Amino acid sequence: MYDLVIVGAGPAGISAGIYAVRRSLKTIILEKASVGGQMLLTNEIENWPGFEMISGSDLAGRMESHAKKLGVEIKTGEVIGMNLDGDVKKLTTRDGEHETKAVIIATGGQHRKLGIKGEDEFAGKGVSYCATCDAPFFKGKTVAVVGGGNIAAEDALYLSEVASKVYLVHRKDSLRAEEAIQERLKEKGVEFILNSEVEEILGENFVNSIKLKGGKTLEVNGVFISIGIVPSTTMAKAAGVELDDKGYVKVNREQETSVPGVFAAGDVTGGVMQISTAVGEGCIAALSAYKHVKKPYWG
Repeated sequence: MYDLVIVGAGPAGISAGIYAVRRSLKTIILEKASVGGQMLLTNEIENWPGFEMISGSDLAGRMESHAKKLGVEIKTGEVIGMNLDGDVKKLTTRDGEHETKAVIIATGGQHRKLGIKGEDEFAGKGVSYCATCDAPFFKGKTVAVVGGGNIAAEDALYLSEVASKVYLVHRKDSLRAEEAIQERLKEKGVEFILNSEVEEILGENFVNSIKLKGGKTLEVNGVFISIGIVPSTTMAKAAGVELDDKGYVKVNREQETSVPGVFAAGDVTGGVMQISTAVGEGCIAALSAYKHVKKPYWG
């Protein structure tokens, strides 16, 4: 029996784990893939206080090491079922069942797709959702990044170090990305294609071009899609957790969900999707879980 089970080991989950063990909650984090979540896909992080620049993988490693030194148990295991009714919650993985008094859902999300012709056909053959993973395959080649936020801009910046030409395609007339990043893109020669949408990805065995709305075609060897995430909330919904109209877990200021004893933090709750936000929400969720489990006089 655990006091707290945290589902997901991104920055929200790791932060929650750290705060939970410091309040002496018996805690385990269950992560189906790698510790770090979406943070692992970021090559350069320049807005994390205390580091002028650090890679997502390095920051994830530091967070994991910190959590483990404090006694947070982190286990690889995909949660495939949740029974959240009653005072004792039951979470099922392929290796067995975990009983707990409280749960924090920090499952993040998955890459959002464009949903256009050629996207699935050329997945892994020129279509990618991870610049830091696949950039080396496009050394000296021409690529397009689709999106207008910080992640898309950072992907384009990273790709500019290896590709011969980088286009940044965005459907609006301006980017959402931070102005500082936009200036660096211009310095690196990234070409902005604004007020434009990709309608189709073309090729034979591999991508060789993209068709834009209006009929224009760009010859590219790769397409990196960076248009946000779809929250991983299917299991939470099935377990009775209320979602908002965009599919994110609904929480209050204490990170409480609609189910007593169940909390949520990080990208899975929507809002401002930044590492610092996820860490803050993880902290709040853990302290709220502590109050739920221990019922202190000041709670």
